[in-house]
Amino acid sequence: MINHFAVVAFASLVLTLAVATIGSLFCPDAWYEHLRKPAGTPPPWVFPVVWTMLYILMALAAALVFVSPAAPLRTTALVLYGIQLLANAKWSWLFFRLHKPLWALIDILVLLALVLAAIGVFAAINSIAALLLVPYGLWLFVALYLNWTIYWLNRDIR
Repeated sequence: MINHFAVVAFASLVLTLAVATIGSLFCPDAWYEHLRKPAGTPPPWVFPVVWTMLYILMALAAALVFVSPAAPLRTTALVLYGIQLLANAKWSWLFFRLHKPLWALIDILVLLALVLAAIGVFAAINSIAALLLVPYGLWLFVALYLNWTIYWLNRDIR
């Protein structure tokens, strides 16, 4: 017999990775390569490795919330999760496709707020699910630093 959590986790992983794939359609190009980058910018290979791990953790967190006993905040938690997934994919489009670091910066601030809210709501439902989102939240602070400094260092480029 197939475990209910395994089915939900697989579905959550498929959904999360589908959104990740959409975001990955917009990747660094010549425009990005010519931008001034801040100190501490990780080498390019780090991003897909880190993001893949984060997406897996995110999907497992959402699955844990989904299979948790009915709770008043469960729907809210899953809606927050879905909205933050969309904001996550939107960032790549804004930054890499449209070449709009300021718009991407605004998006990442919204994304960070959504993820922090999701961590709080997830914690009320399943503490392990909330903990699984913490690395994502921490990485978003790194992304915020990178986005902000890239915007600032290149603000004279149109």
